[in-house]
Amino acid sequence: MKIPTTAHLQPVFVPDAKVWLEVCGWTVPAGFPSPAADHTQKRLDLNEHLIRNKEATFVFRVKGDSMVGIGIYEGDELLVDRSIEAKHGNIVLAVLNNEFTVKRLYRRGGVIKLIAENPLYPPILVKEGEELLVWGVVTRNLHKLY
Repeated sequence: MKIPTTAHLQPVFVPDAKVWLEVCGWTVPAGFPSPAADHTQKRLDLNEHLIRNKEATFVFRVKGDSMVGIGIYEGDELLVDRSIEAKHGNIVLAVLNNEFTVKRLYRRGGVIKLIAENPLYPPILVKEGEELLVWGVVTRNLHKLY
């Protein structure tokens, strides 16, 4: 396995401390507010909720707009799990010819492509002789709303 030399991405450290949030026991409609909003039923540890495999999960910050069609924007933080085997259709952090990229993995009939979710970017066909490493599978997108 060749280590990328031109990549500028660095994982963000995720602390071991539990992060507890109150969780409401009902779904939230996107219409009128519920009068029962003051009542919560349990607490949720964000590490347990967001991370499947702590030792294999890393956070990467997105640069660029090639995935805006599925709601991944520049500045978003992606949780990437290296322990999940990448399958056709997964959003992956890939290393193609020593450069990191986030794309949808297409793998059918011996053809491998990295597909952007923005029509401005054509699919990247992985050709024979090119070096592709699927570094991990994107499991969550942490998108800031303010």
